[in-house]
Amino acid sequence: MTWSMPRPVLQLVAGLLGLLAAAAFALGVINAPHRGRLPGEKPDSAASAGAAIEAEEATPLSTERIEGPPPPPELTPEEKAKLEAEAKAKEEAEAARRAEQAASAPASPTPTTPAQPVQPPADRVGDLLDGVTPPPADPPF
Repeated sequence: MTWSMPRPVLQLVAGLLGLLAAAAFALGVINAPHRGRLPGEKPDSAASAGAAIEAEEATPLSTERIEGPPPPPELTPEEKAKLEAEAKAKEEAEAARRAEQAASAPASPTPTTPAQPVQPPADRVGDLLDGVTPPPADPPF
């Protein structure tokens, strides 16, 4: 096989990769805990067990599921006025857009003949089955 680099350079790169892999494995073995724990097992020392975190605003999920989420905070009069102004501006913009569409849309031509109802395609499965010969009563084996 032809390589783009000289053989000594390839050997050096391969040796470095092997050395890095061996060093990573050795560091993993050195830094591994002496003895692992099974799920549900308590730690042996108090140093590895950390203190329980006490949250001030914590509520159990079961309570929230039963009572529902807390109500949203009350809006100030300034926030209410701002929301109402935004809603009114949206309504005005929508009305202006509709008026512009109505003005720019060409008049639709009126049909001279009433629209004919669309008929579904005819069912031809029965016609196809009439031409098929039935299988023999006792198949030959």
